[in-house]
Amino acid sequence: MGTWATVRGNWRSLSPLPPPGRLRTLSLATLANTVGTGLWVTGSALYLTRVVGLSPTRVGLGLTLAGLVGLTASVPLGGLADRRDPRNLRAVLQLAQAAVAVAYLLVGSFPVFLLVATLDALLISGNLAVRAALVAAVGGPEGRVHAFATLRAVANLGVALGAALAGFALAVDTAWAYRTLVVGNVATYLVSALLIMRLPSFPPARRPLRPKPGRALRDGWFLTVAGASAVLSLHGVVLTLVLPLWLVTRTDAPLVTISALLLVNTLLTVLFAVRLSGGARHALPAAATMRRAGLVLAAGMLLWAATGFVSGALAIGLLLGATVIYTLGDLWHAGAGAALAYDLAAPDAVGAYQGVDTLLAGLARAAGPAVLTWLILGGGPLGWLALAGLLAGTGLAVPPLTRWALTNRSDQPISSST
Repeated sequence: MGTWATVRGNWRSLSPLPPPGRLRTLSLATLANTVGTGLWVTGSALYLTRVVGLSPTRVGLGLTLAGLVGLTASVPLGGLADRRDPRNLRAVLQLAQAAVAVAYLLVGSFPVFLLVATLDALLISGNLAVRAALVAAVGGPEGRVHAFATLRAVANLGVALGAALAGFALAVDTAWAYRTLVVGNVATYLVSALLIMRLPSFPPARRPLRPKPGRALRDGWFLTVAGASAVLSLHGVVLTLVLPLWLVTRTDAPLVTISALLLVNTLLTVLFAVRLSGGARHALPAAATMRRAGLVLAAGMLLWAATGFVSGALAIGLLLGATVIYTLGDLWHAGAGAALAYDLAAPDAVGAYQGVDTLLAGLARAAGPAVLTWLILGGGPLGWLALAGLLAGTGLAVPPLTRWALTNRSDQPISSST
Protein backbone atom coordinates (compact mmCIF):
# COMPACT_ATOMS: atom_id res chain seq x y z
CA MET A 1 0.00 0.00 0.00
CA GLY A 2 2.84 2.37 0.84
CA THR A 3 4.47 1.83 -2.55
CA TRP A 4 1.16 2.38 -4.38
CA ALA A 5 0.49 5.54 -2.41
CA THR A 6 3.96 6.79 -3.29
CA VAL A 7 3.35 6.10 -6.99
CA ARG A 8 0.01 7.91 -6.85
CA GLY A 9 1.59 10.85 -5.07
CA ASN A 10 4.38 11.07 -7.65
CA TRP A 11 1.87 10.96 -10.50
CA ARG A 12 -0.25 13.69 -8.96
CA SER A 13 2.81 15.90 -8.58
CA LEU A 14 3.71 15.41 -12.24
CA SER A 15 0.23 15.39 -13.80
CA PRO A 16 -1.00 18.79 -15.02
CA LEU A 17 -4.60 17.80 -14.23
CA PRO A 18 -5.92 19.73 -11.19
CA PRO A 19 -7.95 18.20 -8.32
CA PRO A 20 -11.63 17.38 -8.98
CA GLY A 21 -13.77 20.45 -9.54
CA ARG A 22 -14.61 22.98 -12.22
CA LEU A 23 -11.05 23.40 -13.40
CA ARG A 24 -10.62 19.61 -13.64
CA THR A 25 -13.72 19.44 -15.86
CA LEU A 26 -12.47 22.25 -18.08
CA SER A 27 -9.04 20.61 -18.20
CA LEU A 28 -10.52 17.32 -19.38
CA ALA A 29 -12.46 19.19 -22.08
CA THR A 30 -9.22 20.86 -23.14
CA LEU A 31 -7.38 17.53 -23.13
CA ALA A 32 -9.98 15.97 -25.41
CA ASN A 33 -9.95 18.97 -27.73
CA THR A 34 -6.16 19.11 -28.02
CA VAL A 35 -5.75 15.38 -28.61
CA GLY A 36 -7.83 16.08 -31.72
CA THR A 37 -5.60 19.03 -32.52
CA GLY A 38 -2.55 16.77 -32.35
CA LEU A 39 -4.24 14.23 -34.64
CA TRP A 40 -5.17 16.85 -37.23
CA VAL A 41 -2.04 18.98 -37.17
CA THR A 42 0.21 15.94 -37.53
CA GLY A 43 -1.66 14.44 -40.46
CA SER A 44 -3.41 17.37 -42.15
CA ALA A 45 -0.66 18.23 -44.62
CA LEU A 46 -0.43 14.63 -45.83
CA TYR A 47 -4.21 14.26 -45.94
CA LEU A 48 -4.64 17.40 -48.02
CA THR A 49 -1.82 16.55 -50.43
CA ARG A 50 -1.98 12.75 -50.74
CA VAL A 51 -5.72 12.15 -50.29
CA VAL A 52 -7.36 15.37 -51.50
CA GLY A 53 -4.67 15.96 -54.14
CA LEU A 54 -3.78 19.60 -53.43
CA SER A 55 -0.26 20.85 -54.04
CA PRO A 56 1.81 21.89 -51.01
CA THR A 57 1.87 25.45 -52.36
CA ARG A 58 -1.92 25.61 -52.51
CA VAL A 59 -2.23 24.14 -49.03
CA GLY A 60 0.13 26.79 -47.65
CA LEU A 61 -1.63 29.60 -49.53
CA GLY A 62 -5.07 28.44 -48.44
CA LEU A 63 -4.10 28.15 -44.78
CA THR A 64 -2.46 31.59 -44.83
CA LEU A 65 -5.50 33.27 -46.38
CA ALA A 66 -7.87 31.41 -44.07
CA GLY A 67 -5.81 32.33 -41.02
CA LEU A 68 -5.86 36.03 -41.87
CA VAL A 69 -9.63 36.03 -42.42
CA GLY A 70 -10.12 33.97 -39.27
CA LEU A 71 -8.60 36.69 -37.09
CA THR A 72 -11.64 38.87 -37.70
CA ALA A 73 -13.82 36.60 -35.53
CA SER A 74 -11.91 37.01 -32.27
CA VAL A 75 -13.23 40.45 -31.25
CA PRO A 76 -16.96 39.99 -32.08
CA LEU A 77 -17.15 36.50 -30.55
CA GLY A 78 -15.19 37.65 -27.51
CA GLY A 79 -17.70 40.48 -27.11
CA LEU A 80 -20.56 38.00 -27.46
CA ALA A 81 -19.08 36.04 -24.53
CA ASP A 82 -19.62 39.17 -22.39
CA ARG A 83 -23.33 39.15 -23.23
CA ARG A 84 -23.98 35.40 -23.23
CA ASP A 85 -23.02 32.46 -21.04
CA PRO A 86 -19.43 31.61 -22.15
CA ARG A 87 -19.99 27.96 -21.24
CA ASN A 88 -22.90 27.57 -23.66
CA LEU A 89 -21.19 29.66 -26.33
CA ARG A 90 -17.99 27.60 -26.21
CA ALA A 91 -19.94 24.34 -26.37
CA VAL A 92 -21.82 25.59 -29.44
CA LEU A 93 -18.56 26.61 -31.08
CA GLN A 94 -17.07 23.17 -30.38
CA LEU A 95 -20.05 21.58 -32.11
CA ALA A 96 -19.65 23.96 -35.03
CA GLN A 97 -15.98 23.04 -35.28
CA ALA A 98 -16.95 19.37 -35.32
CA ALA A 99 -19.23 20.06 -38.30
CA VAL A 100 -16.47 21.93 -40.12
CA ALA A 101 -13.98 19.13 -39.35
CA VAL A 102 -16.40 16.66 -40.98
CA ALA A 103 -16.45 18.91 -44.04
CA TYR A 104 -12.77 18.20 -44.67
CA LEU A 105 -13.90 14.73 -45.80
CA LEU A 106 -15.84 16.44 -48.61
CA VAL A 107 -12.97 18.61 -49.86
CA GLY A 108 -12.05 17.80 -53.45
CA SER A 109 -10.81 21.08 -54.89
CA PHE A 110 -8.94 24.21 -53.86
CA PRO A 111 -12.03 26.50 -53.68
CA VAL A 112 -13.83 24.04 -51.39
CA PHE A 113 -10.68 23.63 -49.28
CA LEU A 114 -10.34 27.41 -48.97
CA LEU A 115 -13.98 27.72 -47.86
CA VAL A 116 -13.69 24.95 -45.25
CA ALA A 117 -10.32 26.20 -44.00
CA THR A 118 -11.69 29.74 -43.65
CA LEU A 119 -14.70 28.58 -41.65
CA ASP A 120 -12.35 26.53 -39.50
CA ALA A 121 -10.04 29.50 -38.91
CA LEU A 122 -12.96 31.78 -38.00
CA LEU A 123 -14.18 29.28 -35.41
CA ILE A 124 -10.71 28.65 -34.00
CA SER A 125 -9.98 32.36 -33.58
CA GLY A 126 -13.35 33.13 -32.04
CA ASN A 127 -13.16 30.08 -29.82
CA LEU A 128 -9.85 31.25 -28.34
CA ALA A 129 -11.47 34.50 -27.17
CA VAL A 130 -14.53 32.69 -25.80
CA ARG A 131 -12.27 30.18 -24.04
CA ALA A 132 -10.41 33.04 -22.35
CA ALA A 133 -13.73 34.41 -21.08
CA LEU A 134 -14.74 30.95 -19.83
CA VAL A 135 -11.37 30.52 -18.08
CA ALA A 136 -11.93 33.86 -16.33
CA ALA A 137 -15.39 32.70 -15.21
CA VAL A 138 -14.13 29.34 -13.94
CA GLY A 139 -11.02 30.66 -12.22
CA GLY A 140 -12.35 33.96 -10.89
CA PRO A 141 -10.17 37.09 -10.52
CA GLU A 142 -7.63 35.37 -8.26
CA GLY A 143 -7.50 32.02 -10.02
CA ARG A 144 -7.80 32.79 -13.73
CA VAL A 145 -4.04 32.98 -14.44
CA HIS A 146 -3.51 29.69 -12.60
CA ALA A 147 -6.36 28.20 -14.65
CA PHE A 148 -4.83 29.54 -17.87
CA ALA A 149 -1.45 28.00 -17.03
CA THR A 150 -3.09 24.69 -16.10
CA LEU A 151 -4.93 24.53 -19.41
CA ARG A 152 -1.74 25.36 -21.30
CA ALA A 153 0.05 22.45 -19.67
CA VAL A 154 -2.89 20.15 -20.37
CA ALA A 155 -3.07 21.36 -23.98
CA ASN A 156 0.58 20.52 -24.56
CA LEU A 157 0.00 17.06 -23.16
CA GLY A 158 -3.06 16.60 -25.37
CA VAL A 159 -1.29 17.69 -28.56
CA ALA A 160 1.61 15.36 -27.78
CA LEU A 161 -0.77 12.43 -27.23
CA GLY A 162 -2.64 13.23 -30.44
CA ALA A 163 0.58 13.49 -32.41
CA ALA A 164 1.72 10.13 -31.06
CA LEU A 165 -1.59 8.50 -32.03
CA ALA A 166 -1.39 10.07 -35.49
CA GLY A 167 1.93 8.33 -35.96
CA PHE A 168 0.06 5.05 -36.49
CA ALA A 169 -1.88 6.55 -39.41
CA LEU A 170 1.31 7.96 -40.88
CA ALA A 171 2.94 4.54 -40.62
CA VAL A 172 0.02 2.89 -42.46
CA ASP A 173 0.02 5.75 -45.02
CA THR A 174 -3.30 5.01 -46.72
CA ALA A 175 -6.23 7.26 -47.58
CA TRP A 176 -8.45 5.57 -45.00
CA ALA A 177 -5.80 5.96 -42.32
CA TYR A 178 -5.71 9.72 -42.91
CA ARG A 179 -9.51 9.90 -42.98
CA THR A 180 -9.47 8.18 -39.58
CA LEU A 181 -7.52 11.16 -38.24
CA VAL A 182 -10.27 13.49 -39.49
CA VAL A 183 -12.95 11.38 -37.80
CA GLY A 184 -10.91 11.26 -34.61
CA ASN A 185 -10.66 15.05 -34.59
CA VAL A 186 -14.43 15.31 -34.99
CA ALA A 187 -15.00 12.93 -32.08
CA THR A 188 -12.76 14.95 -29.76
CA TYR A 189 -14.75 18.12 -30.45
CA LEU A 190 -17.95 16.31 -29.48
CA VAL A 191 -16.41 14.93 -26.28
CA SER A 192 -15.07 18.37 -25.41
CA ALA A 193 -18.52 19.97 -25.89
CA LEU A 194 -20.14 17.37 -23.63
CA LEU A 195 -17.56 17.95 -20.90
CA ILE A 196 -17.94 21.74 -21.13
CA MET A 197 -21.69 21.39 -20.57
CA ARG A 198 -20.92 19.65 -17.25
CA LEU A 199 -19.70 23.02 -15.95
CA PRO A 200 -22.18 25.25 -14.14
CA SER A 201 -23.80 28.07 -16.06
CA PHE A 202 -22.11 31.49 -15.98
CA PRO A 203 -24.86 33.94 -16.97
CA PRO A 204 -23.59 37.49 -17.60
CA ALA A 205 -24.38 40.21 -15.09
CA ARG A 206 -27.36 42.39 -15.91
CA ARG A 207 -26.42 45.85 -17.17
CA PRO A 208 -28.62 48.91 -17.39
CA LEU A 209 -26.88 50.00 -20.58
CA ARG A 210 -25.16 48.14 -23.38
CA PRO A 211 -21.41 48.80 -23.77
CA LYS A 212 -20.27 50.60 -26.89
CA PRO A 213 -19.19 48.21 -29.65
CA GLY A 214 -15.49 48.19 -30.40
CA ARG A 215 -14.63 49.61 -27.00
CA ALA A 216 -11.62 47.34 -26.53
CA LEU A 217 -10.24 48.35 -29.93
CA ARG A 218 -10.26 52.00 -28.82
CA ASP A 219 -8.44 51.37 -25.55
CA GLY A 220 -5.02 52.68 -26.58
CA TRP A 221 -3.17 51.73 -23.42
CA PHE A 222 -4.48 48.17 -23.51
CA LEU A 223 -3.56 47.93 -27.19
CA THR A 224 -0.03 49.10 -26.39
CA VAL A 225 0.58 46.52 -23.66
CA ALA A 226 -1.14 43.72 -25.57
CA GLY A 227 0.83 44.70 -28.66
CA ALA A 228 4.08 44.37 -26.72
CA SER A 229 3.01 40.90 -25.60
CA ALA A 230 2.20 40.05 -29.23
CA VAL A 231 5.69 41.11 -30.31
CA LEU A 232 7.18 38.78 -27.70
CA SER A 233 4.95 35.97 -29.02
CA LEU A 234 7.08 35.92 -32.17
CA HIS A 235 9.33 33.52 -30.28
CA GLY A 236 6.86 30.73 -30.98
CA VAL A 237 7.59 30.99 -34.71
CA VAL A 238 11.29 30.67 -33.96
CA LEU A 239 10.90 27.33 -32.19
CA THR A 240 8.51 25.71 -34.66
CA LEU A 241 9.81 27.09 -37.97
CA VAL A 242 13.03 29.12 -37.91
CA LEU A 243 15.08 26.95 -35.55
CA PRO A 244 14.50 23.70 -37.51
CA LEU A 245 15.54 25.47 -40.73
CA TRP A 246 18.57 26.97 -38.97
CA LEU A 247 19.54 23.57 -37.62
CA VAL A 248 19.39 22.03 -41.09
CA THR A 249 21.20 24.81 -42.97
CA ARG A 250 23.66 26.28 -40.45
CA THR A 251 24.63 23.45 -38.07
CA ASP A 252 25.83 19.87 -38.41
CA ALA A 253 23.44 18.55 -35.75
CA PRO A 254 21.47 15.44 -36.85
CA LEU A 255 17.86 15.94 -37.96
CA VAL A 256 16.54 13.97 -34.99
CA THR A 257 17.69 16.86 -32.82
CA ILE A 258 14.64 18.81 -34.03
CA SER A 259 12.31 16.25 -32.43
CA ALA A 260 14.41 16.28 -29.27
CA LEU A 261 14.12 20.07 -28.97
CA LEU A 262 10.34 20.02 -29.41
CA LEU A 263 10.04 17.16 -26.91
CA VAL A 264 12.09 19.08 -24.32
CA ASN A 265 9.87 22.14 -24.80
CA THR A 266 6.68 20.07 -24.48
CA LEU A 267 7.80 18.18 -21.36
CA LEU A 268 8.96 21.33 -19.59
CA THR A 269 5.70 23.06 -20.44
CA VAL A 270 3.63 20.19 -19.04
CA LEU A 271 5.72 20.06 -15.86
CA PHE A 272 6.31 23.74 -15.12
CA ALA A 273 3.59 25.87 -16.75
CA VAL A 274 1.56 25.98 -13.54
CA ARG A 275 4.56 26.29 -11.21
CA LEU A 276 5.93 29.34 -13.03
CA SER A 277 2.60 31.18 -13.23
CA GLY A 278 2.08 31.83 -9.52
CA GLY A 279 3.84 35.21 -9.31
CA ALA A 280 1.96 36.91 -12.15
CA ARG A 281 -1.68 37.12 -11.12
CA HIS A 282 -2.06 40.89 -11.42
CA ALA A 283 -0.82 43.61 -13.74
CA LEU A 284 2.28 45.01 -12.01
CA PRO A 285 3.83 41.65 -10.99
CA ALA A 286 2.91 40.34 -14.45
CA ALA A 287 4.70 43.27 -16.09
CA ALA A 288 7.85 42.46 -14.11
CA THR A 289 7.54 38.83 -15.18
CA MET A 290 7.10 39.94 -18.79
CA ARG A 291 10.33 41.94 -18.52
CA ARG A 292 12.11 38.84 -17.23
CA ALA A 293 10.59 36.81 -20.06
CA GLY A 294 11.89 39.21 -22.69
CA LEU A 295 15.42 39.10 -21.29
CA VAL A 296 15.45 35.31 -20.94
CA LEU A 297 14.03 34.83 -24.44
CA ALA A 298 16.73 37.15 -25.78
CA ALA A 299 19.38 35.02 -24.06
CA GLY A 300 17.91 31.92 -25.69
CA MET A 301 18.10 33.55 -29.13
CA LEU A 302 21.79 34.41 -28.61
CA LEU A 303 22.59 30.85 -27.53
CA TRP A 304 20.82 29.44 -30.58
CA ALA A 305 22.83 31.86 -32.73
CA ALA A 306 26.05 30.50 -31.20
CA THR A 307 25.24 27.00 -32.51
CA GLY A 308 26.31 28.21 -35.96
CA PHE A 309 29.90 28.53 -34.72
CA VAL A 310 30.34 25.15 -33.01
CA SER A 311 29.95 21.55 -34.14
CA GLY A 312 29.31 18.01 -33.00
CA ALA A 313 28.22 17.24 -29.47
CA LEU A 314 28.83 20.84 -28.39
CA ALA A 315 26.30 22.10 -30.94
CA ILE A 316 23.70 19.56 -29.80
CA GLY A 317 24.28 20.41 -26.14
CA LEU A 318 24.03 24.12 -26.86
CA LEU A 319 20.80 23.61 -28.82
CA LEU A 320 19.26 21.66 -25.93
CA GLY A 321 20.47 24.09 -23.26
CA ALA A 322 19.18 27.08 -25.22
CA THR A 323 15.81 25.34 -25.61
CA VAL A 324 15.54 24.91 -21.83
CA ILE A 325 16.27 28.62 -21.32
CA TYR A 326 13.88 29.54 -24.13
CA THR A 327 11.10 27.46 -22.56
CA LEU A 328 11.44 29.29 -19.25
CA GLY A 329 11.01 32.58 -21.09
CA ASP A 330 8.09 31.14 -23.04
CA LEU A 331 6.29 30.05 -19.87
CA TRP A 332 6.89 33.37 -18.10
CA HIS A 333 5.62 35.23 -21.16
CA ALA A 334 2.47 33.10 -21.41
CA GLY A 335 1.50 33.54 -17.75
CA ALA A 336 2.32 37.24 -17.69
CA GLY A 337 0.50 37.86 -20.98
CA ALA A 338 -2.65 36.22 -19.64
CA ALA A 339 -2.50 38.22 -16.40
CA LEU A 340 -2.05 41.52 -18.23
CA ALA A 341 -4.84 40.77 -20.71
CA TYR A 342 -7.20 39.97 -17.85
CA ASP A 343 -6.17 42.64 -15.36
CA LEU A 344 -6.05 45.56 -17.81
CA ALA A 345 -9.40 44.65 -19.35
CA ALA A 346 -12.56 46.52 -18.41
CA PRO A 347 -14.32 44.33 -15.82
CA ASP A 348 -17.56 44.32 -17.82
CA ALA A 349 -15.92 43.51 -21.16
CA VAL A 350 -13.42 40.73 -20.42
CA GLY A 351 -14.39 38.69 -23.47
CA ALA A 352 -14.04 41.59 -25.90
CA TYR A 353 -10.62 42.49 -24.50
CA GLN A 354 -9.49 38.86 -24.79
CA GLY A 355 -10.66 38.98 -28.40
CA VAL A 356 -8.40 41.98 -29.06
CA ASP A 357 -5.49 40.26 -27.34
CA THR A 358 -6.09 37.18 -29.52
CA LEU A 359 -6.26 39.36 -32.63
CA LEU A 360 -2.92 41.06 -31.95
CA ALA A 361 -1.18 37.79 -31.17
CA GLY A 362 -2.65 36.30 -34.34
CA LEU A 363 -1.35 39.17 -36.46
CA ALA A 364 2.13 38.64 -35.01
CA ARG A 365 1.96 34.92 -35.78
CA ALA A 366 0.82 35.66 -39.33
CA ALA A 367 3.70 38.07 -39.97
CA GLY A 368 6.29 36.04 -38.08
CA PRO A 369 7.17 33.29 -40.59
CA ALA A 370 8.02 35.65 -43.45
CA VAL A 371 9.77 38.27 -41.30
CA LEU A 372 11.81 35.91 -39.13
CA THR A 373 12.92 33.53 -41.86
CA TRP A 374 14.19 36.56 -43.80
CA LEU A 375 15.80 38.10 -40.74
CA ILE A 376 17.54 35.03 -39.33
CA LEU A 377 18.15 32.71 -42.26
CA GLY A 378 19.16 35.68 -44.40
CA GLY A 379 20.96 37.69 -41.74
CA GLY A 380 22.59 34.86 -39.81
CA PRO A 381 24.08 35.84 -36.43
CA LEU A 382 23.21 39.51 -36.98
CA GLY A 383 19.58 38.49 -37.50
CA TRP A 384 19.60 36.56 -34.22
CA LEU A 385 21.16 39.58 -32.52
CA ALA A 386 18.47 41.90 -33.92
CA LEU A 387 15.71 39.56 -32.73
CA ALA A 388 17.30 39.27 -29.28
CA GLY A 389 17.45 43.06 -29.07
CA LEU A 390 13.77 43.33 -30.07
CA LEU A 391 12.68 40.81 -27.43
CA ALA A 392 14.81 42.32 -24.66
CA GLY A 393 13.74 45.89 -25.51
CA THR A 394 10.08 44.95 -25.66
CA GLY A 395 10.27 43.15 -22.33
CA LEU A 396 11.96 46.14 -20.68
CA ALA A 397 9.25 48.44 -22.02
CA VAL A 398 6.33 46.48 -20.56
CA PRO A 399 6.55 47.62 -16.88
CA PRO A 400 6.43 51.39 -17.64
CA LEU A 401 3.73 50.83 -20.26
CA THR A 402 1.70 48.86 -17.72
CA ARG A 403 2.05 51.56 -15.06
CA TRP A 404 0.85 54.17 -17.52
CA ALA A 405 -2.04 51.92 -18.55
CA LEU A 406 -3.11 51.51 -14.91
CA THR A 407 -2.83 55.26 -14.33
CA ASN A 408 -5.00 56.11 -17.33
CA ARG A 409 -7.57 53.34 -17.08
CA SER A 410 -11.02 53.57 -15.59
CA ASP A 411 -12.61 50.63 -13.82
CA GLN A 412 -16.04 52.15 -14.29
CA PRO A 413 -18.06 50.54 -17.08
CA ILE A 414 -18.27 52.81 -20.10
CA SER A 415 -21.67 52.45 -21.69
CA SER A 416 -23.34 53.97 -24.65
CA SER A 417 -26.11 56.48 -24.15
CA THR A 418 -29.68 55.50 -24.78
